[in-house]
Parts: sequence; C-alpha cells; structure tokens
Amino acid sequence: MQIADRTVASFHYTLTNEGGDVIDTSREREPLAYLHGAGNIVPGLEKAMAGRTEGDTFKVEVTPDEGYGPRHDELVQTLPKSSFQGAPEPKPGMQFQGQGPQGPVMVVVTEVEGDQVTIDGNHPLAGKTLNFDIEVTEVRSANEEELTHGHVHGAGGEHE
Repeated sequence: MQIADRTVASFHYTLTNEGGDVIDTSREREPLAYLHGAGNIVPGLEKAMAGRTEGDTFKVEVTPDEGYGPRHDELVQTLPKSSFQGAPEPKPGMQFQGQGPQGPVMVVVTEVEGDQVTIDGNHPLAGKTLNFDIEVTEVRSANEEELTHGHVHGAGGEHE
C-alpha cells in the first residue's frame, strides 16, 4: 500500500541540521505515526512521504518555507522582569505561554540581563533547513475515528 490521503504511515526518522548535528530521532523509540493529508507533519516531509511504501528508506531536505516557516524578528521581544510576576524566576531555555493577537503562543526565554528578559515566539526550527533520514515502517488505511479526529490514535500516534 502506498502512502496517500486517508492512510496512516509510521516511520523512523533522524532529523539533522545543516551542519549534520542530530536534532531529534525516533530510533530509540516507537516509529512516529501520522495521518497523511491532515497536516500533522511539516508540509515538505508530507510531500516527500506521498507514494512511499513500507520498507522505503530515503533522505529529504526540507526548506524553511516547507518546514517551520521563516524566522520573524518581531516575535523576539525584551520585557521587564516584572512582566513575569507569579511565575518562576525566568532563566534561558524556560518556556512560557503568552497571549498573542491570534491567541495563546509559546515563547522561550533566550536571555536574562539584569531586569530585562528576552523572549522568542518563533518555533525553535523556524528559518532552518531540515534534513530527514526516513525509514517507512508501516502503511495502513486510517480508521473512521482517525479520519474524524484528523490524527492517529494508538501506538506511535496521539491518545496512547
């Protein structure tokens, strides 16, 4: 069976940056399962998965416009520490949920200098080229519940 809309594909991946450093891998875990055509993985990877079958191995380079999008400098802000009242002392790497114009947004503290805290609302991989090494481990038809909910249920998917 080929990967197409209304199928569930499971795959192992190793994601590396442009320098070849491993950012993430599923090799020590269960394969990742997703519902093809539902936008559950980055568009460039989903396009590269279409038509593949169980056992296929391949590499794909996903540019920012087909991955997590470009970096937006306006999503980097410096705020006074007093903006974090009631929260733990901000430290680089901490994540907070903030309120943006379109609703809740996750931000990461990138720098704390004196009374100033710099936060970044960009996805950590925004603006980066993603290099995937893929092994397709299973392709099956999606069930009605998965199609209705728009994502995979069970091993390797959501709602485990």
